[in-house]
Amino acid sequence: MNNRIAIFPGTFDPITIGHYDIIIRSLNLFDKIIIAIGNNSEKNNMFSIKKRKEWIKKTFFQFPKIEIELFKGLTIFFCKKKKAQFILRGIRNQLDFEFEKNIYYANKKLYKNSCIETIFIFSSYDKSYISSCMVRDIIKNGGNYTIFVPKYVRINKKFF
Repeated sequence: MNNRIAIFPGTFDPITIGHYDIIIRSLNLFDKIIIAIGNNSEKNNMFSIKKRKEWIKKTFFQFPKIEIELFKGLTIFFCKKKKAQFILRGIRNQLDFEFEKNIYYANKKLYKNSCIETIFIFSSYDKSYISSCMVRDIIKNGGNYTIFVPKYVRINKKFF
């Protein structure tokens, strides 16, 4: 039997309830979901990769179909390394769709004979406005970020 393995890539700086929602709603589609924590060269991460991985591990500890891994480089090459057939992406709005569509086409060009498909899952309506960028801004400005992240994401006040 061919295992249906999906890679859900992101920086997760921090993971949000929007990310959580996409992953939970996708569990019945795949035999395994690998949450792949990557480094985006265009982003200045607020939290260390170690802290982000810790939060994600605690958030999904009760789900045996979910694994957490770190990766560098292009997602499509990480998929090949992990023998994943799918890239899982959440879509909040039209801007996300246009951005993800272009990455999809670039991946197809880079890896022409690939059987790797991108699966787009629309955000739940009540979470479609949540982004890690927004959460970081709320954190920086002393707002209540806890309503936008899973319960294990807690920031030490000494961080600031």
